[in-house]
Order: sequence, then C-alpha cells, then structure tokens
Amino acid sequence: MRKLIVFLTVVAVLVLSALPAFAQEGEQTIADIVVAQASGDAPEFTTLLTAVQAADPAVLEALSDPEAELTVFAPTDAAFAALIEALGEEAFGEIVADQEALTGILLFHVVEGAAMSSDVVALLEETEGFFSVESLNGQYIDVELTEEGGITIDGANLNLEMVDIEASNGVIHVIDAVILPEDRTIAEIVVDAAGMGEMMEDDMEMEPEFTTLLTAVGAADPAVLETLSDPEAELTVFAPTDAAFAALVEALGQEAFDGIVADPAALTNILLYHVVPSIVYSGDLGEMMEETEAMELTVEMANGATATITVSEEGAFINDAEIIVTDIDAVNGVIHVIDAVIVPPSE
Repeated sequence: MRKLIVFLTVVAVLVLSALPAFAQEGEQTIADIVVAQASGDAPEFTTLLTAVQAADPAVLEALSDPEAELTVFAPTDAAFAALIEALGEEAFGEIVADQEALTGILLFHVVEGAAMSSDVVALLEETEGFFSVESLNGQYIDVELTEEGGITIDGANLNLEMVDIEASNGVIHVIDAVILPEDRTIAEIVVDAAGMGEMMEDDMEMEPEFTTLLTAVGAADPAVLETLSDPEAELTVFAPTDAAFAALVEALGQEAFDGIVADPAALTNILLYHVVPSIVYSGDLGEMMEETEAMELTVEMANGATATITVSEEGAFINDAEIIVTDIDAVNGVIHVIDAVIVPPSE
C-alpha cells in the first residue's frame, strides 16, 4: 500500500511537470501525437512512427480514429534501438518487412479503453500488485508493481516522466522497451518447458513441469501434436504437471498407466479431454459465469465429452483438478496449468 501511494504521488508530480511539452495533446489523436513528437526537437517516436507506417493500415486507422478510446504503451527510439541490438539488424529488418508480424507486435502495445496511470495504480492495489489485460492483438499484457514501487508493462518499465499523455481518443504511456507477443505454439511451449526443466534440474532451481505431458503427446495419435502445433488453431489447453501424472500413476499403478500409454486411442482420448477447441482466458470464464449467475460452467472438450469448471473460495477447478496457473499465451491459444490429470467419463 505504501509503495502504491508513493508511486501515485511521484506520478502526479512528474505528469504536472511534463504538461507544458504536451499542452496540445488533448485535442490531437494518438496518431497525431506520435507524428508530431517524431518530428519534434527531441524526437522519441521516430522508429515507432516508421513501424506504424510499415504495418497494416488498420493500425494507423485505429490510432487516428477520433471515436476510439485506447491506451497505448509507446516504446521510445532507445527501446527500439535496444531491440535491434538484441535481435541484430537483419532479424529486425525481417520483422519490419513482415507486415503481419509487425502488426501483431504493435497491437500488443495497445489496449481497449483509456486507462490513466491512476487507474492502473488503483487496479494494482486491488490485485495485490499484479494483473493482466487483453491487448488488441488478443494476447494478454502483464502489469506488475516492482519492489522499488515502479510499474512494468510485460517487463518493460513505465517511464514516469511520460505517462498520461492525453489524446482525443485515449492516452499514451511511454515504456523503455518493445514488448513482444508470444510467437510459439502450444506444442513449442510444452517442449521448451520440458527442456528447460531438464537443463536446470541439476541446479535444483526448478523441476520439469511438462516432461510426462510431452511424452504422452508423442505417444498419442499424431493428430494431437499436429493440432497443438498448428499456428492457425484456436485452443485452450489444461496442462497437467509432471506431479499430476505422478499422482495418476500412483492411483492406477504403473502397469495400468503403462497400458494407457501403450494404447494410442485411449491416450488420445484422455489428452483431447484436456483441450477446448476455442480460446478461453480466465477472464472469459469469469464473464461466462457472471452471465449465468453461477459459479459452475460446463464446457465441451475436444474429444466430445464435457467437463465442469467451478470457482469457489478454495480456488478454480476443472472437474477435480485445481487450476494453479492461468493465461499462458501461445500464438494458437492459451494454456492453463492444472494439478491433476482429468479423465473423461468413458475412461
């Protein structure tokens, strides 16, 4: 609480001191401000403007729409320079030349609705220092309070000297890094998580989370891996941890578990029972439950059977498995981590 109050006070002072430089912004759209600032005496948005112009015209149209209400987290020229240094000139040039990829990155910096810094601080106070918000590219941005009392936007620091730049169609907050949406598929994330765990296991820093899940996917019908690897798919995966599979082995016995793994049809049926053939974030589940005025929701899984999602004081569950991590973005959907393997009724 103290950090939040101190931060809000600092922001207020800095915004007041920065107002003269942006005195006319309230009458300009976000696009107007980016253009004007890029050509000013101390330009900050030159590369941002170049990127917007190279992206799908819909990006510029959105930022120019006087009827829109948007929040833009705008990277500085120095932020883009750091990205170029990290990726290399050639790789960065490939991104700029790929209109679809560039558009996705730019839209990842834009949120629907005009959120002032005071709104952000208030929400951080309500959520104990962390929340996620959907960007216009469909993936979620993580907003977090740092130990020093600052705020990060998906890891990029909010520039306290350049927040609350008001436009006629929203507000701009300046950040010190370019934030990048997730470009891996669900399959790639599972593979990377399993591999990272194996690499770090010797250091005892972490245990692999999805090693058994990866093994199961590899033993199932190849269509499962193809689906999780399809960048055009729209999926929600409830991913059991290694501990969840270990608990299932203990409950069934090693011989019975090995029998399931050796039966591709049965294994495929179980794995598809962990997949919803659409993208459902935790916030979407909350909205669905509000609409039905119930704390329980029935969802159809990819194998055709239904599962029940419930929310209570004890936590959120799908069937008897607790959802322990939510909203891990992938280019083809979202992953929620669960602490048990859920078994379809037919099994």
